[in-house]
Amino acid sequence: MINTYQIFLISDSTGETLERIFLSLKAQFKNIDYKVHSYSFTRTENQIMKILDIAEKEENSIILYTIVDNSLAKSLANMCNEKKIPCFGILGSLILSFSKLFNQKASHEPSGQHVLNEEYYNRIEAIQYTMNHDDGNLINDIEKSDIILLGVSRTSKTPTSIYLANKGYKTANIPLVNYNSIPKNLRENPQSFCIVGLTTEAERLVDIRKNRINSLKDNKNQDYTNLDKIRKEIEDAKNAFRKYKWPTIDVTRKSVEETAASIIKIYEIFSSKKNG
Repeated sequence: MINTYQIFLISDSTGETLERIFLSLKAQFKNIDYKVHSYSFTRTENQIMKILDIAEKEENSIILYTIVDNSLAKSLANMCNEKKIPCFGILGSLILSFSKLFNQKASHEPSGQHVLNEEYYNRIEAIQYTMNHDDGNLINDIEKSDIILLGVSRTSKTPTSIYLANKGYKTANIPLVNYNSIPKNLRENPQSFCIVGLTTEAERLVDIRKNRINSLKDNKNQDYTNLDKIRKEIEDAKNAFRKYKWPTIDVTRKSVEETAASIIKIYEIFSSKKNG
């Protein structure tokens, strides 16, 4: 019989940091059965006591927490010790180590990473811009983009754009149906914008599009999944990228994060040349 581990994620903020750390952690261990219990904005001993009462009733409970208030974190650790529940603080030792390195006392403020500073508002603005300029929309003011992505249908343009937006980059993406899909101002001023072409292997694109068609229960558009036509689409797109000397990324075996990282490097090179 496989043991099911009850993972309690306790955070004094939104819990996003803790959830991401746990996702990275669990990826290191295969064939483990677990159930996650998430508790965000936990900032009082009373809240902690209620959570631990639940954890104590479960078998194989494990506590992971990000609580920056020292006294509250110690209370949680002491309670877990009394109840014999494994308990691990994620940020405590890191904050202490960096405090020593920087020779500065930590603020111990919950949600410190969500301070409403200029960077935060810039990111929100980038997300709004990107959502409004998805899939070829609002191309009239596309020159306000930091990054413009071009590619045939289903080459991860939208998820990559959203990822970049969360990094603070105003990103527009345009699907390439044919040559005329490229806005006139981009064709006339091909090096005035940070434009990146996305491409992929035809065989892989067939599978992706078939899955898309099946999910929509639409089998009428046979050209959309025809391998020969897809090969021509991709080749036409590559020809356009070469013509205008736009950098190209093959996304076939890349995650959205990897693709975005490459795009950011291209943007940094573009910006340095533009400002140089």
